[in-house]
Amino acid sequence: MFDGVLGSQCRCHSPLHTLSALRSTLYTHLDDTSAPHQLTAAMFRPTFRRFASSVAPAASELAYTQRVSQAQSTVNGFVGAIGRTPLIRLNKLSDETGCEILGKAEFMNPGGSVKDRAALYVVRDAEERSLLRPGGTVIEGTAGNTGIGLAHVCRAKGYNCIIYMPNTQSQGKIDLLRLLGATVYPVPAVAFDNPENYNHQARRHAEQLAEQTGNAVWTNQFDNTANRRAHIETTGPEIWAQTAGAIDGFTCSTGTGGTLAGITRYLKDASDGRVKSFLADPPGSVLYSYIKSGGKLTERSGSSITEGIGQGRVTDNLAPEISLVDDALQISDEKSIAMVYRLLDEEGLYVGASTALNVVAAYEMAQILGPGKTVVTVLCDGAYRYAERLFSKGWLEGKGLLGSIPERLHRYIALP
Repeated sequence: MFDGVLGSQCRCHSPLHTLSALRSTLYTHLDDTSAPHQLTAAMFRPTFRRFASSVAPAASELAYTQRVSQAQSTVNGFVGAIGRTPLIRLNKLSDETGCEILGKAEFMNPGGSVKDRAALYVVRDAEERSLLRPGGTVIEGTAGNTGIGLAHVCRAKGYNCIIYMPNTQSQGKIDLLRLLGATVYPVPAVAFDNPENYNHQARRHAEQLAEQTGNAVWTNQFDNTANRRAHIETTGPEIWAQTAGAIDGFTCSTGTGGTLAGITRYLKDASDGRVKSFLADPPGSVLYSYIKSGGKLTERSGSSITEGIGQGRVTDNLAPEISLVDDALQISDEKSIAMVYRLLDEEGLYVGASTALNVVAAYEMAQILGPGKTVVTVLCDGAYRYAERLFSKGWLEGKGLLGSIPERLHRYIALP
């Protein structure tokens, strides 16, 4: 009898499957009224039923233990925790469009943003090229989260960190960089072709320090293609695996170009060109018109509340892959700020304006592709570094954006 009960059902690939199959088989045999089983069933039914009933909670406990084991696996320091972020289904937007709209939760990186990936790769690149040795200095010009990622990575690896950034950035970011041990130089925000642009100032500082010490590097996030490689080797493969290849569209904004270019390259290669890629662009950036015009650069004009995205040129990270981008969407600040509040209210997601812009683009891409499609975007970072702006009534009024937020969501405007 035991061979009949256990023989075929326990040749399973996992303990969880074995327990579930055993429970099912036991109940089947207990309910079997054929002659060979009647006497045995009568004799052993109480014992079997007690055992079978215990299998279900045991199976559930085993599944939970397996999940905990995966979550609690040990990684090697701060840098080992970068990446492998989940995809979050944006339920309300998915239901509205009839599509699966998924956000790559990059705010769950240990430094709080997608830029942790690029920061790690550009530092590793400098190490591999012998430009950086223990006790050295990393210098970067950044208008976004790359500086924070670099400050974390530098602390973890024992390097000094110097950041140049436009003085238009939030005070929260500047304060955090200093708390992480970085030396910060906020400088006037001027165009890239101006020699006083923050990026050029960072380069000059690095060149001078490298000449003096032989142990300093400008990581050059905009044109260092190790940035793009981070997303070809990590983010793109993660998205492909998490969707089991069932992805139809990808969209995100771009600052350095590394995230859009790297993920687009990987997904295009993995899908043999099937996955569509859309650039999401804020006001004041030239990339939307560049894509729409077939490659003509225009003068940069206007501005946006978003930080760290939008561009006045095609960077070296973006240039090799820009021909793979299928279309572009221009997302207004009005749409972005409304989505900040909508995501908080409907999804419980406390995100910044760049993330909200990406989600608006994903929503519009889903409408373009049509029902039944799966669209992925990047949830760049949380709103913690921008709260004094995004949730301030005075700031919203000053930007003319208060009216873009539905009245029912005004309860989240918690700051004066």
